[in-house]
Formats: sequence, structure tokens, C-alpha cells
Amino acid sequence: MEREKELAVRASRHDPEAFAELYDLYVDKIYNYVYYKVGNTAEAEDLTAQVFTKAWEAIGSYQWQGHSFSPWLFRIAHNLVVDYHRARRPTVVLDVLDTRPNLASAEGTRPEQILQSMMTMERVREAISQLTEEQQTVIILRFIEGYSTADVAEIMGKKRGAIRGLQFRGLLALRKILGVEESDEPR
Repeated sequence: MEREKELAVRASRHDPEAFAELYDLYVDKIYNYVYYKVGNTAEAEDLTAQVFTKAWEAIGSYQWQGHSFSPWLFRIAHNLVVDYHRARRPTVVLDVLDTRPNLASAEGTRPEQILQSMMTMERVREAISQLTEEQQTVIILRFIEGYSTADVAEIMGKKRGAIRGLQFRGLLALRKILGVEESDEPR
């Protein structure tokens, strides 16, 4: 965190090398978040580029608050995704090509296991796309990106209790969409 603080402070003084390091740290996470929200590779790449362009333009106003730099970036990403969906309502297209698992990490895995994994990922992505925008954001940030409830609350500009409620309702809806019964889950 100390290194991140140093980079954020330097970047806020318009140090391009520090900002480039922050970019390297967060570009994949931002892209994954945006991709899950828009479901299209080209759009996700464009929006990710816009996130970092807007971040660079606004970096002078950034002030280190004693915690990770990422909520600030994800807030920018969240706002861009909301604008994107407002402009393109009501369809969400899912890009099947990016549902493939990382094959480098799947070495030694049988082709049928890879195919099953791809099918499961596509099914989950389809299910997530049926949630409300806010539920999608919470589920993606909490369970795909691994952010805490506090970080998600900061990113979305909501209270922790509201995030917990959205998470609960989103998970309940996912269970229903995916046909998972309460009794199917191990206790």
C-alpha cells in the first residue's frame, strides 16, 4: 500500500511514469469490470481507455485518503458504464469469445473440462446480465473483482447496508435464474 500511495501522490502531480505504473496495476481489473458490465470486447476496451483518460484528466484533484487508489478508478469506470447503458438501453450483448478460461492456467486440463468451464462461465455471465444494473455492479465487484463491501460502497457512492442489501437480493435472483435451490447448497 505504501508503494501505491507514493504512485498516487506522484501521479496527482501529473507524473506520467507514476500514472503509467498505476495503469499497469489496475488496467486488467478495470477491463474485467467493464467487460462484465457491457459484455462486448471492443466496447470494454474503448471504455477502459476512457476510464484511464478521464483519470489522467482528473488526477490533479485526487487526494490520497489512506486506502487503495482503486475505488477512485472504479468510480470513474462505474460512471462511464452507467452512461454507456443509458445511451444504449435496453440491450446487453454477451461476447462469447471472451468466456473462455485462461488456457495457460488450464494446462493438463482435458478439453471437455475446458468446454464445461466455458459453458458454466457463459451461463453465469448470462444470469448476471439479467440482474438490475446496481445488483450487477455489486456482484461483479464483490465476487469477481474481490472488493470489500466498504470499497464497493465507496465506488458506488452508497452506504454499506445498501450494498449488503443489493448483494443479498442479487444473489437471491442469481439462485433463482440459475435454478439453484437452497437445499442444493452444502450447509
